[in-house]
Amino acid sequence: MGERDIRVLIADDHAIVREGLRTILELAGDRICVVGEAASGRQAVARTRELAPDVVLMDVRMSDMDGVDATREILKANQGTRVIILTNYDDDDYLFESVRAGAAGYLLKDVSPDDLSDAIITVYGGHSLIQHSVLGKLLEQFTVLSEGQQTPGHHELYEDLTPREMQVLQAIAQGLSNREIAGKLVISEKTVKTHITSIFGKLDVKDRSQAMLYAIQKRLVEIPQ
Repeated sequence: MGERDIRVLIADDHAIVREGLRTILELAGDRICVVGEAASGRQAVARTRELAPDVVLMDVRMSDMDGVDATREILKANQGTRVIILTNYDDDDYLFESVRAGAAGYLLKDVSPDDLSDAIITVYGGHSLIQHSVLGKLLEQFTVLSEGQQTPGHHELYEDLTPREMQVLQAIAQGLSNREIAGKLVISEKTVKTHITSIFGKLDVKDRSQAMLYAIQKRLVEIPQ
């Protein structure tokens, strides 16, 4: 049995950009199916509620509601949907807030068509993806925030992880899916999910992107190339 189509919603306030993205994705092959478009942040929220896409390609700067707020609203109500921020800007605030909002990916619009298609497939598969060219800036922000919160005798949150949870966290930071983590550690996917729930609670993060960035910032894994 073949893999089902990945249903994508394109959210951008420029019609020519939406048309270009639709053409790119339609030429990418029959795995990706564009099911709708949105011309504003609020429309993106409404269209996601209506269409339940697997992945939303979300512009940042849009009328009536920006892409970060739209992402936050979408993920509150649509747990099965993944959001990729796709923007012209590598603005530090947008980077940081997009991850905090729960975006699974962050790409600049100069990304190649092949890399865009691969990114959609990657986040649909449960991975997180941040374009390497902007990862350094994001890590700097996390480092500054972390340093500002540290006090003498500061207790690192990762110190509360069990050895197995640390292995799972490192695998998340390497971009592995639950199935791949289960195979690597020779445990069930259900056990992986249990460990991930515990990790998120102990690290006070809400998704894989934040867990990945935490692990990289604390130098628990190498920065992906």
